[in-house]
Amino acid sequence: MSTSHNKAADRKNPNRLFTRARRFRLIIMLLLVLPTAALATYSLFEIFRPNQLTALEAGQLILAVTLFVWLSMAFWTAIIGFVLKLLRIDPLSLRRELKPVATDAPLKKRHAIIMPVYNEDTRRIMVGFEACVREMLATPDADKFDFYMLSDTRDAELAKAERESWQALEKRITEARGRLFYRRREKNIGRKVGNVTDFCERWGAQYEGMIVLDADSVMSGTRMRDLARRLEFNDDVALIQTIPMPVRQHSFFGRFVQFAAHLYSPMLATGLSFWQTDSANYWGHNAIIRIEPFMAHCGLPQVPGRAPFGGDILSHDFVEAALLRRAGWQCYLITDTDGSYEEVPANMIDYAIRDRRWVQGNIQHLGLLSIRGLKTTNRLHFLFGAFAYISSIILFAVLMLGTADAIIRATTLPDFFASRYQLFPDWPIAKEKMMLWTLWGTIALLFLPKILGILLAMIQRRKDFGGLFALFKGGTVELCMAVLIAPVMMFYHSYFVLSVLIGHKVRWDAQAREGRMVPWKDAFAYTRWMTLLAIIWGAVTAWYTPTLFLWLLPVLTGMFFGAPIIRLTSSETFGLTCRRLGIFVIAEEHNENSSLVRVRQDMPSFSLSGIDAPVPALPAERHQPMPVQDFKKKPLPMRSALPVAR
Repeated sequence: MSTSHNKAADRKNPNRLFTRARRFRLIIMLLLVLPTAALATYSLFEIFRPNQLTALEAGQLILAVTLFVWLSMAFWTAIIGFVLKLLRIDPLSLRRELKPVATDAPLKKRHAIIMPVYNEDTRRIMVGFEACVREMLATPDADKFDFYMLSDTRDAELAKAERESWQALEKRITEARGRLFYRRREKNIGRKVGNVTDFCERWGAQYEGMIVLDADSVMSGTRMRDLARRLEFNDDVALIQTIPMPVRQHSFFGRFVQFAAHLYSPMLATGLSFWQTDSANYWGHNAIIRIEPFMAHCGLPQVPGRAPFGGDILSHDFVEAALLRRAGWQCYLITDTDGSYEEVPANMIDYAIRDRRWVQGNIQHLGLLSIRGLKTTNRLHFLFGAFAYISSIILFAVLMLGTADAIIRATTLPDFFASRYQLFPDWPIAKEKMMLWTLWGTIALLFLPKILGILLAMIQRRKDFGGLFALFKGGTVELCMAVLIAPVMMFYHSYFVLSVLIGHKVRWDAQAREGRMVPWKDAFAYTRWMTLLAIIWGAVTAWYTPTLFLWLLPVLTGMFFGAPIIRLTSSETFGLTCRRLGIFVIAEEHNENSSLVRVRQDMPSFSLSGIDAPVPALPAERHQPMPVQDFKKKPLPMRSALPVAR
């Protein structure tokens, strides 16, 4: 009796991560997604069927199946997230959400906070890193953490600036003396994977877990301490991923992305957590990882063959989470969004350039679906991650096939007597009701999740967005901008997918993180082919099939006005004006987290010392090799015999 009671009490502890009915979650999603996709496909088939299915229509139908499956999965993920959030049910345990309770229980093990950087803006990484350090120093468990900046910077001037600013940082934070470490690799072998591997092999054995930060990450001390506590409390968990929320955006586009993330992410992440359960994905930062299993199971090999499927594993984070789960360790996504932040590119060009890198990394995952021992959920992560970009070129192909079919029908005389001995003509049949049902059903798949996200925020979080009216204004503008921007991103993603498939390599350089107004010259240079295509496409359809032209108008409008959209949405003046008007307001702007206050206050006053600083000292090493995994063999068992010192 007492054992049962203790187990029940243990599960009520907010630090405890566990799932109920885990095996049935994917079955539930299957029973929701497949009938929805089948119904949508059948309705499209019924529109085509009465008039003799052509090759172009068959092509549209085949491609549309994949799109409907993709849309249905996203749709039901959002619906489930909406229901669970509305009823305040935890997506993992399926019980009422427990309010976090304050606990004075100290951490028992040591942890590291690491920030890998590569040719980044010195001011931003140092200010953000210092904010995280000071946040942790303000907690009762500060003595359990060491702090590492792991530099792969190749630019000599930036490397010099990093050393100078690090020396100043050590002088400012005297209470962390002996626990602040800066390491710069002479050769950045393996990019970020090699950077983190080098840390693990040299110093990982000294720590239980590592909190991984990106160059633009900021996390509160409360959130980082919470991650460490959850990791210690759950012995079978190797990864806990937070939801990094965009902040510090001033341009219209940056604020649009930031607002959309704050509005929809809690609901979408809840739905995602429902079906992925203990096989959560890793997004590369703002997460804590248990070092022992990471070292034992996440040494990544080079993939045989040529790009895009061969070579170094680019989007390593998905693969590392999959390998941890393959070895029997649990990986979780926690869906409360407080205290975990990142920044996003402030204009559409820089945003698209970042996506270009992710396109190649995610498409490469299709070649890794055959890794032996992967869980079904992780295979779905690989598949959906790639399809997030491939879907654009599929949609583009469907639209082009539909246009070609409509033009052929408009320029050829109909044959009412398909058979030689036919007595009665085959009159064209237009199933107008079925067309309308298909149209509205597709619109529901696309936009109902957004409407539910706005409704949920109105019910539960309207104060976070400046009140009901401000939320309504922001949500309405976000919906309109999403429609306008979608064709531009569809064109870019289609181009990126094609370039990856024909073997063009991508450069993984530092991202543009600070805002900039895109010059008209650049805006036109990056959109000239898209605009030309929109003009030709629109002119041909307007001439031959005016009805189709009206249907395509939302797509053609975004493509035609690509340059002014990119230029105007990159404006900080426009973005800040919207903020003053109560459009795109988020909670962190009127109830700022202490970690963000530190960044805001320190950014203007940051300066380099101008004195060439010596190479900082590093802690003593406890070298432990990180074995490279063999994807063709059975996974190593949970709790490998890899010795890790404590």
